[in-house]
Amino acid sequence: MKTLWAPWRIQHVLGNASKTPGCIFEPSGQAFADKNQLLLYRDSLVIVLLNRYPYSNGHLLVAPIRHVACITDLSQQESHAIMEMIKKATTLLKKHLTPDGFNIGCNIGSIAGAGIADHLHFHMVPRWNGDHNFITVLADIRTIPEHIEATFDRLAPDFLSLYK
Repeated sequence: MKTLWAPWRIQHVLGNASKTPGCIFEPSGQAFADKNQLLLYRDSLVIVLLNRYPYSNGHLLVAPIRHVACITDLSQQESHAIMEMIKKATTLLKKHLTPDGFNIGCNIGSIAGAGIADHLHFHMVPRWNGDHNFITVLADIRTIPEHIEATFDRLAPDFLSLYK
């Protein structure tokens, strides 16, 4: 028997996770990256965070810096920057995690499933063959095989290289 271990999710699953003041897509400070905030990348247009409560290992959130709720509110420059970052992030996730595929998308509005409806963001969810097999169906639980800080450490150097 194998033990499935993802202790960082329990507070979120139980609804006891501490609320981040303000918007998670507007982390404090001016740093380009910050492990404590799971911030992998930030420039003048785009931010990339590791999802603190991921659906799978390497689950990233890509958002515009500007606080907008809908994709139609993005400028052409913001749209281009977000799509380019999604492409770069896909390349980095392929390099470091070797997934078999991805789910990439956004939910616009709370009725569509957006947990943070007032700040548009894209989910990048790496997927592997058989990654969420029986446990999701039987217990409505997902398992993450690597600690989120280890994933951050794997991805951070390549995201940092994007500034050069």
